[in-house]
Order: sequence, then C-alpha cells, then structure tokens
Amino acid sequence: MKIAQIAPLYEAVPPRLYGGTERVVAHLTDALVELGHDVTLFAAADAQTSAELVPVRDRALRLDPQPLKSDLASHLQLVDEVRGRAHEFDVLHFHVDLLHFPFFEDMAERTLTTLHGRLDLADLPQVYRRWHRYPLISISHHQRTPLAFANWAGTIHHGLHASSYRFHERPEGGYLAFLGRISPEKRPDRAIAIARRAGLPIKIAAKIDNADSEYYDQVIRPLLDDPMVEFVGEISDAQKSEFLGNARALLFPIDWPEPFGLVMIEAMACGTPVIAWRCGSVPEVIDDGVTGFIVDDEVAAADAVRWVGTLSRRRVREVFEQRFSAHAMAQRYLEQYWKLLGDHDPHQPLQKSA
Repeated sequence: MKIAQIAPLYEAVPPRLYGGTERVVAHLTDALVELGHDVTLFAAADAQTSAELVPVRDRALRLDPQPLKSDLASHLQLVDEVRGRAHEFDVLHFHVDLLHFPFFEDMAERTLTTLHGRLDLADLPQVYRRWHRYPLISISHHQRTPLAFANWAGTIHHGLHASSYRFHERPEGGYLAFLGRISPEKRPDRAIAIARRAGLPIKIAAKIDNADSEYYDQVIRPLLDDPMVEFVGEISDAQKSEFLGNARALLFPIDWPEPFGLVMIEAMACGTPVIAWRCGSVPEVIDDGVTGFIVDDEVAAADAVRWVGTLSRRRVREVFEQRFSAHAMAQRYLEQYWKLLGDHDPHQPLQKSA
C-alpha cells in the first residue's frame, strides 16, 4: 500500500523535546514501513524517518530561531504539496486537524484524518457538519463527546516503539515524576500538593509556553522554593527512560478533557505506574489497580502513592506492549486503510491511484 502521512510543522518528527502529535506520527510511520508498506512523510526537513521524506519547511516551527514566521502560510504550503502529489498514494492520512478539508473534498473517501486535540471548541460543530464526508479517527472514545454526530470511522489509541523506552524493574530515584507542560489544565500545582501530602520528593520535567508564563510566574515558581520540588525543565526522548523509569510513579493530575495523554504510556513503557485523575481519556488508558490508579482527589492520590509499590512493574510494561506498541497502533490503522479501499485483499496488488 502507498500511504502518505501528513504531519503538522510545529515540531520535528519526532520532536526534539516536548511534543505529542509529531511523536505519534513518527512512530506510526516507521511501524508502517517495518510492516512492508510504501510510506511517504510530509513534514519539516528536520524529521528523522525510515519513510521517504518530503520536506515542506527547512525546520519545524517551534524551535526555528527566526523571530517572525507564519504558521498558516507554512501549513498551506504543506497542503498544496500534498495536493500536487495526491495521485501517487492509495491513502492520505492527515494529522493537521481540519486544515485540509476545503482542498480534498473530491477525494475525501481516500483520506483518513486523526484528530489529536480537544474538540469542545466553539465553531467546530458547524465545520464538521459542513465537511461531513471525511472519515475521522478519534484517539479516545471520550474525545468524541462534543462531536458525537461526526463521521467517526474508529477510535485508535496511540502507540510507541517499545525499543525507544527502557524498562526499569526497580526505580532508583525514590521520587514522583511530572512530565508535560506547565499549564493550568495539566495541574503541576496539584502534582506538587500530592507529593507533599505523600511525603516524597517530586521532579518536574516540563516546557513553559509563552501563553503559560504568567501561570508559571504566579502559581508554580513560588512552589519551587520547596527543597522537595525539583524543576528539571524540558527534556528530550533520550532522557525520558531514566527520568520516568526511576520514578516511583508518574503523577497525571489533569484538569481538562485530555484527548489521550501520551506521557501515560511513555511511563508505562518504562514500567512506571501512573496515578491519574478520572478525567478525559484516563479510564481508557489506565487499568486501575494494574498499570496505576485512577483517583478523584488529592487524598486518594496520596494514598495511591503508598500502594504503587504493590503493582508489578513488569506487568505495567507488558500491558504497554500489548495495547500501546507502535505495531499495535499501525495494525489498527491498516484495518482502517483497507476499509477505505473497499476491503481490498491485502495479498493482492493494488491498482495505481488515479
């Protein structure tokens, strides 16, 4: 099968530091290549991939030192590049939200669109009613709630290459971990409160977006004076196995309808249990009492910290491999691709796309 993967241009594929969507695209693309498919990745030139790369921009937007740049212009160029080569592919798999909708209406049945963000936003319902022919993939069942009427083809949870994360059977750090963004919806303040209540140190590895700088200055920075709180900053993929693997648990005390929560399965890949708020996708990702604990308040979260040592870290890793590996994700996407092609026999050659 000839497959085009169309990634956003905000981060490299995979991201150098923080980033979710582009990381998933990287792992999916490589897994599809490993499964024997002809994959082309449309992304920024600093992507690292085993697929054929079509570089649309010299480098990803966020870490580009140019002070003035246009997100919209760069993504319109991306869409135009894909449109010009669309005839080369059997399936066009978009990861750019709804940007492509006005441009591919005549071939919507050959596209698949994975929605990676929150969908409870004003203006979205009328857009998804207007462009209703595009088959959509949700990354959790809960994500669909605001747009239950949309043209959902399936739900496919994220996956990651197991080899990218090192399993730690015995954590050596004795700390709790928080990994993500410093933002009100991610609740690093709540994570610190849980660690204090549990009497354990906490390490926070997170990026600070410009939009969240005031929240950091006013809410989080004062909490960092506590010697039990260590702010690590933004970390790379190469640092995650040690950071997550040596933690007693990952704290995921979110306060928003999280569409998926990639850091939960990153922790699981290292064998680290997750203590997460009952919110958004969490009940779909965490097996309560197996890969972590799902809680509703800080008291329950602190109590869960005392019980994480009873969970089998090897079992946590096994669940990751069974449910959230890159190959498991790729196989589920392949099922959707075949449906788009009319359940074509995968053992027979495809006709060249018109």
